[in-house]
Amino acid sequence: MRTARLTLAAATPAHLRTELDAPERLASLLGAEVADDWPSGEYDRDAMEFFHERLREGGDAAAGWYGWYAIRHADGDGPRALVGAGGYLGPPDEDGIVEIGYSVLPEWQRRGYAGEIASALVARAFALAGVARVIAHTTLENAGSVTVLTRLGFVTAGPGPEPGIIRFELPRPSAP
Repeated sequence: MRTARLTLAAATPAHLRTELDAPERLASLLGAEVADDWPSGEYDRDAMEFFHERLREGGDAAAGWYGWYAIRHADGDGPRALVGAGGYLGPPDEDGIVEIGYSVLPEWQRRGYAGEIASALVARAFALAGVARVIAHTTLENAGSVTVLTRLGFVTAGPGPEPGIIRFELPRPSAP
């Protein structure tokens, strides 16, 4: 997927295995600079292992339904660089619900990248007929994430799966 400033590359088992076993090789695999403090936020070793296992189990049908690398396009301000990650927690469930998540490295925050990542994930999800609703979870203290979600049209929909977590939802837009 491409946005105005990013290329979102779907994680493959090879990407994830590299991150887990030899993270210093990820830059070469992605063709982008990777910061020493990669990964960031909720995208951690547990998430990598979860995505790797789901992709291995799901084969071709699982491709694109888990992690995506957010790679900044090279421009006059710098080279291609890995700025964050996003993705889904799996394909749509039986009710057509898909959950998204995203994380941006601290040095790239407050530049609109989280919004670009989330917007691209939502657009991809709604491009598929079986998706009725996209959800996301965050805390009210995470003002940046709340802002991203509300700007995209998500509304609060009650508590999340753990104390302090809020569920946000975005229904499929009605046809004009």
